[in-house]
Amino acid sequence: MAEAEDRFRGVVAGIDVGGTFTDLIVLDSESGGVRIGKVPTTPDDQSRAVLSVISQSGYKASDIDLVIHGTTTTTNALLERRLAKAGLITTRGFRDVIELGRRTRPQPYGMVGSFVPLVPRNLRLEVSERMEATGQVRHPLDEDEFRLAVRSLIDAGCEGLVIHFLHAYKNPAHEIRAAEIARDMWPNGFITTGHALLSEAREYERGVTAAVNASVQPILQRYVDRLRNQLLKDGYSRDFLMMNGNGGTTSSSLVVGEAAKTVMSGPASGVIAAARTAARAGHTDLITYDMGGTSSDVALIRGSRPLISNEIEVEYAMPIHVPMVDVHTIGAGGGSIAKVNDAGLLTVGPQSAGSMPGPICFGRGGVEPTITDANLLLGRLDPERLLAVDKTVSIDALTAIFEDKLAGPLGVDAMEAAGAVLKIANLKMAGAIRMVSLAKGNDPRELMLYAFGGAGPLHAADLAKELGIPRVFVPARPGITNAIGCVVADLQHDYVNTLNMLVHDVEPAELNSMIETQVEAGQAALSAETIRPVEIRMEHSLDMQFAGQTHLIRVPIDGKVDDMDAIQMLFEEAYFKRFRVRLPEVRALIVNVNTSVIGLREPAPLADLIPRAERAETIEAARMGTRKVWFDGAWMDAAIYEREKLPLLARIEGPAILAQFDATTVLPPGCVAEGCGEGNIIIHIRGEARD
Repeated sequence: MAEAEDRFRGVVAGIDVGGTFTDLIVLDSESGGVRIGKVPTTPDDQSRAVLSVISQSGYKASDIDLVIHGTTTTTNALLERRLAKAGLITTRGFRDVIELGRRTRPQPYGMVGSFVPLVPRNLRLEVSERMEATGQVRHPLDEDEFRLAVRSLIDAGCEGLVIHFLHAYKNPAHEIRAAEIARDMWPNGFITTGHALLSEAREYERGVTAAVNASVQPILQRYVDRLRNQLLKDGYSRDFLMMNGNGGTTSSSLVVGEAAKTVMSGPASGVIAAARTAARAGHTDLITYDMGGTSSDVALIRGSRPLISNEIEVEYAMPIHVPMVDVHTIGAGGGSIAKVNDAGLLTVGPQSAGSMPGPICFGRGGVEPTITDANLLLGRLDPERLLAVDKTVSIDALTAIFEDKLAGPLGVDAMEAAGAVLKIANLKMAGAIRMVSLAKGNDPRELMLYAFGGAGPLHAADLAKELGIPRVFVPARPGITNAIGCVVADLQHDYVNTLNMLVHDVEPAELNSMIETQVEAGQAALSAETIRPVEIRMEHSLDMQFAGQTHLIRVPIDGKVDDMDAIQMLFEEAYFKRFRVRLPEVRALIVNVNTSVIGLREPAPLADLIPRAERAETIEAARMGTRKVWFDGAWMDAAIYEREKLPLLARIEGPAILAQFDATTVLPPGCVAEGCGEGNIIIHIRGEARD
């Protein structure tokens, strides 16, 4: 595809594929127009939904100058174990490292549970070679033995190959040579060397990360090729960008090489959008809460920068140790199924109705009560404004199902059962928010809850009450925030190298040399992109711990280090901020050195996501009437407003419902919502409106 010029002087489309819906935003800088779209995701081939949502927008693919795309292809492949067949070649004696793991267990109590490694034992082969932890060669690579191992995996039908040698992070010479040999034999380009993807210590984590990459590369390649061909057929001949889990983007022509980095890219794009849009409105410290159809994702933003982690575990025994936005996910989305279990207790999730058949009210054959169905029964959703409904389901029919499956076994009526579903779901989501705030030394009462996703604003005020959070930020387009994240994300390449030395044993020159090498690699990677950034920014940090501890704390640093005592003090302050404990007598250890090389793209025009020309002059002109809505066990009359028509600085007291195309915002009694000049809404939970 042709190189694209990254300027917002034409038509730019952000497209995010979620578990239930595929979302689109199109920004036309020449006309000032904004188009949004939302269609059901097509799990069998996500590219069909992408082309469909572009068509829905009124644009042709040929009219679009740049496409930025977030996909759940790799995440879904991992979670559902629909993976390409991969083989692994490792140092003799270490074939079982990725299965032995860290001596943890799937269940916290009792010696029960099991897991299946990504690469089965018969496809994990050993060869003679050995690199010491110092980087010295103990035994050279037996190249003939390696060739035999490669041939064996080819004959076994493997698509992906992992080359994972001991201590390659310190000296990758054997992995580099092995990859050269493999490229002459392997039938495709899906060869992953552990050090190239993750140059840090810990053979288990590095091996699993490499195995993830090799297992999803063929799947992502097929998806990218399919989408590229479909776009080309519709007249789009340029390259397109794809989201990574670090919140940055990379060219579609490069993304498959490091396919593991696209895992969790969907949640990451929403967090990036939250950071950018909230910063425009003057808010820098947030808890993000993204509730979609399948799950809810929460994350922490400080100083307009999302927290990044190198220690994400997608599921048990599947750590992916590449830098990613630190998102905590739970199985509670609009499609989460409510059941009464064998003990007679009401449970919600993690099973989901997904997009097919979806909640009962979608009319696609769903028969299990879900959170969305509960919101509809309780008047929080308008049945006339539901998206993607194939066949209308009456409230009476929905009530009958709730009575049969939930209310009867619980000994309550249908409305009480629906209210209980929401309470339990809210408690689960509040627990997830505590995990990213209180559990990491952050008081949620000092932060703002940023609510988005198709269902986020439905529950946000109740969650804020539960957690003592004083204010909720609802962006202009909450239901397509992830697509907005695609549009605003920058190009980004991350580098991690293990140092594993006590602070005062490190020479500043050694540390600076490592950082310079990372910077050079990042600049080279940006030069290979087909999109040209307008500016390049560097971010550096150290993963540190007190000697003898296990968990890491990330400490930001400047680009050049002159004083190691200052590094020790930075870590001690970061440790105190997290744990409120000082340990001056314990020496600190620098485990990893990190650099992010960020290619800044031209800022997206986000000031008019809800066109001002379409807004009414008065609040009453945006009022659509009233509706009975269930709050805290009682029906109340709630005013219903069409949010797209509300004046920018509108002030509304609860109980009220703010309805828009992509989401519905619930304003409980006692809360006050106020608009801002950027088109967002701030909900004051106890009614403390601004002066």
